[in-house]
Amino acid sequence: MSKKGEPPHETIATAMSRRKVIKLATTAIAAAAIAPIPGTLKAAATQTNDLKEKIMTQKAFIYTEVPVATPFKDVPWQRINDAIKKLPGFVNKTWLSGVGDHSGGGLYAFDSIENAQKFVTGYFPEEARGFGVAQTTRIFDADATQNASRDMNSMHYDGKIDQKPGAYVYTEVQLHAVPFDEAAPWRKLNPVLKQQPGLLAKTWLSGLHTGTPGGFYAFDTIENAQNFALNYFPTEAAALNAAYMTKVFDANVTEAASRDMNSPFYV
Repeated sequence: MSKKGEPPHETIATAMSRRKVIKLATTAIAAAAIAPIPGTLKAAATQTNDLKEKIMTQKAFIYTEVPVATPFKDVPWQRINDAIKKLPGFVNKTWLSGVGDHSGGGLYAFDSIENAQKFVTGYFPEEARGFGVAQTTRIFDADATQNASRDMNSMHYDGKIDQKPGAYVYTEVQLHAVPFDEAAPWRKLNPVLKQQPGLLAKTWLSGLHTGTPGGFYAFDTIENAQNFALNYFPTEAAALNAAYMTKVFDANVTEAASRDMNSPFYV
């Protein structure tokens, strides 16, 4: 029997039970918050393995450009994508659409120099012929520039960016820098490049047979990309006493086409 002012014994027991239940529930909630969602670890591991496989697979980069002067919305990119995906050694492609002139092109990764050569001598000339225009192609040795590219947060390796690119810039300098890792002044240039407004990432390029150094840059906006191409890069080329080329591309209009081609900027 309970004393006056005390709750009944069954009420005390009930209160104790409630405290126990609350404690157990709190522990369960905390554990659930910490525990990974089923499949999350597996998905993360798969993504990591896919990245490693991509890096191990790519041995060549290809730059292409055709003066189609066509707004990208009118380019039959889905048909072209479907055809390219079937080609031997294809890894990924980032579509390109020229600012101001609507030229079309892309930066591709292939699994070997041999398959890259087949692409530029077989498939691509036929594609350009179908549009009735001349074409530009370049093959680059991906292995030669891997160290320099990793140091510039290259998305073709293990780089990470927290926003989608607004523009791309392609550059090529008329020099013979072989072997690239020793002859090209990338260790001196990279710290300067990292300070350029809006730069997100760069993949260094080294021409097959020619040793011409260059790069594929991602910028946050077209304005910053143009500032780089028009104002900074000429000073770099002048310091090297070399002729050069630059080209600015609108990344926004080609996003869907690039995603469909497993572009590393959207994976």
